[in-house]
Amino acid sequence: MIVAERKPMEEILAMTADFERILVLGCGGCTTVCFAGGAREVETLSTLIRMDRKQRGKPVGTVEALTELQCEPHSVTPILEKLEGRYDVVLSMACGAGVQTVAQLFPNQRVFPALNTNFTGMAEEHGVWKELCLACGDCILDRTGGICPVTRCAKGLLNGACGGASEGKCEVSKDLPCAWQEIYHALKRLDLLSYLKERPKVKDWPIHPSRVVREDLREVAATEVD
Repeated sequence: MIVAERKPMEEILAMTADFERILVLGCGGCTTVCFAGGAREVETLSTLIRMDRKQRGKPVGTVEALTELQCEPHSVTPILEKLEGRYDVVLSMACGAGVQTVAQLFPNQRVFPALNTNFTGMAEEHGVWKELCLACGDCILDRTGGICPVTRCAKGLLNGACGGASEGKCEVSKDLPCAWQEIYHALKRLDLLSYLKERPKVKDWPIHPSRVVREDLREVAATEVD
């Protein structure tokens, strides 16, 4: 999932200072799962904005809404159209993709990010998330025992380990496991250590911004419209 966290309140308040009607828009996807942009977080942020404005003697009205997926046009468009005329600015509690989706769908509408998008990862324990994937577009996890060296090696080495690792820890930080040592142990468990003797393939780095097109799905959609 995409992991994000709320921006400092000072930054959010500064962004929205000139607006009197604010739509606080959450997302039912990733940012709900990581407790950054779900219904509870939308309510909390909306309350904090109103409290701050009340103390400053500046009127503000907030509208709270939650989309199923803010990065999905079919999910977000009906909500914003239904609330049209009730807000001057959208304060998005989605990842960066959600913010940009709203901004593209409603080009004449000011859209601000309430969150900082950190990475794609997993929940390591309750309240702790670990980065696992850079979405590099050329996955090699089949060759590395399900452990991504591009993301989890501090140097992004495809032919590790380097000479700086010591006792299973990375030289960058003693709190950071050496990804290539973890890869070695994973391949050993799977009886695939022979992979380490092979020359690593040249990585096909994508050109950004990337775009994925599924013609089969486009054909289905066109058929449904007809």
